[in-house]
Amino acid sequence: MSPSLVADAVAVRLGGFLDEIRARSADYGPEATLFIDAAADTLSGGKRLRARFCHAGWLAATDSTDDTVAPDVVGLAAALEVFQSAALVHDDLIDNSDTRRGRPAAHRALEAAHRRAGWHGDAEAFGRSSAVLLGDLLVAWSDDLLEQTLAGHPHAAATRAEYAQMRRDVTVGQMLDITEESAWSVSPPQALLERALRVASLKSARYSVEEPIVLGATLAGGGDALIAALRAFGHPVGMAFQLRDDVLGVFGDPAVTGKPAGDDLREGKRTALIAIARERLSPDARRELDAGIGDPGLSDADVEALQRTIRASGALDRIEGMIEEYTAAAEQALAAAGLNRRATEALNLLAGAAIARSA
Repeated sequence: MSPSLVADAVAVRLGGFLDEIRARSADYGPEATLFIDAAADTLSGGKRLRARFCHAGWLAATDSTDDTVAPDVVGLAAALEVFQSAALVHDDLIDNSDTRRGRPAAHRALEAAHRRAGWHGDAEAFGRSSAVLLGDLLVAWSDDLLEQTLAGHPHAAATRAEYAQMRRDVTVGQMLDITEESAWSVSPPQALLERALRVASLKSARYSVEEPIVLGATLAGGGDALIAALRAFGHPVGMAFQLRDDVLGVFGDPAVTGKPAGDDLREGKRTALIAIARERLSPDARRELDAGIGDPGLSDADVEALQRTIRASGALDRIEGMIEEYTAAAEQALAAAGLNRRATEALNLLAGAAIARSA
């Protein structure tokens, strides 16, 4: 099945859902229209990986040979994509990121709308406050789509419970991520890699890959053995996915990623890449690295100097080795899972798209 079929089906479902939202909100006034349009804008673009992983999990639990995508899995996949948008809105706000997918981040877009309208007060504060509520609105929309999908569904309870677990995990993971930007300074140096990998697991590996696969299989009534096999595949793919993200956050090409070069350095992200670099650097070089990470005023030359330091430490090579190890673990798990051909092919394709990427 073409990957675009899932993305196209989700786009149609989201379009219909947004039409319903706008029809019910017609009497809210023009400011509410601005707010709803801003939320809708966050749903355009993206790789739809979570939606596609969800569909692949559903395929693993069925014997379907139909080339259309079942309406229930489309609804669940759409809910996941809306929740992803909510997470990105809040993530960009927390990280003070100006861009997302090459466009202004939601809080910056709302700030610009305030200025265009000539409203009174602090446009930046308005953008940030509105983005908090925008993320909350998207979480509510995600719940709406989920409940529409699960109404009368035979596997509603199990799917709802799994979705709730995903939401808890990613929220705690996000909190641990921002905590690590401060707590690293009083943590034992030898514990920093383990702590960074815990954040990667909760914030990304489970949420971005493992849970979408498991949710799709749960919706289709997959049993415990199948779910365990899918987790054994999904988690290492998710870890490799996040480690690739860590590399791109420091070394990515802004023309491809849609984010400034070295954005993770300016934001102070204490990733596995940074933990390994710190462990391997001399005390003087480590102090220079620590002084630069988290400085929003880093120039391009400063970023390039930090990139050279990280690369020279061997941390980049070690992370690439870890990505290979996680990839091999996922391949072994998939080979042992005994899934049907369609699910195996879909999961193989998606694993490659998640790990071997430049954005």
